[in-house]
Amino acid sequence: MVEDARFEDAGGQPLRLQALDQKDIEVISSLVQDAVFPITEMSWSATKRRFGLLLNRFRWEDRDDAQKQHRKFERVQSMLVVNDVQKVSSNGIDRGDKDLILSVLAISFVPVEDGAGRVELTLAGDGVIALSVECLDISLADVTRPYIAPSRTAPDHNQEG
Repeated sequence: MVEDARFEDAGGQPLRLQALDQKDIEVISSLVQDAVFPITEMSWSATKRRFGLLLNRFRWEDRDDAQKQHRKFERVQSMLVVNDVQKVSSNGIDRGDKDLILSVLAISFVPVEDGAGRVELTLAGDGVIALSVECLDISLADVTRPYIAPSRTAPDHNQEG
């Protein structure tokens, strides 16, 4: 029996993941939830058909250990790369505002036919970046050492009221 990977399996090492199907997307989406990035850290190469995003992600895989060991929470810079991108569009984002900081809520894949579809990055504040792809091929790789989260807190999604 094959067992799914767990957060703890990273063992403090930099993450290097690839998503090729719906289950993989769910894992990457959970890891980039609450990641923040300046709008200037997005790039798309139409000739290479590649969309890249340098983001500062909360280290969800380390949260429980940090709490148990009374350590400060951490973030790490990670590259999110989507391959085989045919078109990029966005909604609810002022692409002219070069000082804009965006926050990722989730990544999803909406299939169409023959493996093609649309990768959607849902952002806080009702923004969406939509990537039309020929096939699903996304990678997430940590590219720096972890650093103490500036807020010193873990993101909180409690919905009270």
